[in-house]
Amino acid sequence: MPPASDEFPPSPRFATTRWTLLGNAGEASRRDGAWEHFSRSYWYPVYAFIRRRGHGPDDASDLTQAFFAKLIEQDWLSKVEQRDTRFSTLLVTILKNFLIKSHHRETAQKRGGGERPVSLDMAHAEHWFGQEPVTQEAPEAFFEKRWAHAVMEAALARLRDEFEATGKGKVFEMISPFLSRQAVPGDYDAVGEQLGIHGRSVAVAVYRMRTDFCAMVRHEVAAGLRDDSLLEEEMMALAELLGT
Repeated sequence: MPPASDEFPPSPRFATTRWTLLGNAGEASRRDGAWEHFSRSYWYPVYAFIRRRGHGPDDASDLTQAFFAKLIEQDWLSKVEQRDTRFSTLLVTILKNFLIKSHHRETAQKRGGGERPVSLDMAHAEHWFGQEPVTQEAPEAFFEKRWAHAVMEAALARLRDEFEATGKGKVFEMISPFLSRQAVPGDYDAVGEQLGIHGRSVAVAVYRMRTDFCAMVRHEVAAGLRDDSLLEEEMMALAELLGT
């Protein structure tokens, strides 16, 4: 994958509200959009962590809902003025403290006040959790890895949205597999034939897609930072987690 430029693409779809500022005053539509993206993209690592801590599916669902509600209601992330840990490590620490405080609460009404800020697909949640490898690693390490994969999936979803918004959904479908593998001789020509373009044009499209994907991954990581000087450190940590 080609290295990403330090400059993010100018498309307004890349506009990022930092997750550490989600509860602060600001442009409501942008903040709400960032919150919706954050909760939609990253609820599963939270749910899976809670399940790994021994809670059943219903309990984990209630606690996941309550955790995201508290994140926004009490503005927990923006209260962290300084940190020397990765965003995912910070979040799992907040999550662990939340679970300790919630330990003696017995009902979903008490835990979440009846609110449902996150749409949980429980069928998929339990399917995904059931596919997790059996491991003796600590729930914290498990959370970090699931978070890293969620970052990549969120970036991929944004990339898909970009293609579909410009009427190139079929192009994305045909060339996105080349994000995770190198083409072999004849691949680009075969795709080009289906798309009605030359194989060289497919090669160019794949290069641009990889560059955009790198930029979107960097956007996802940067959204959890107050200081962009930490971005390269976080990117290296992400690569390490994905490689384990």
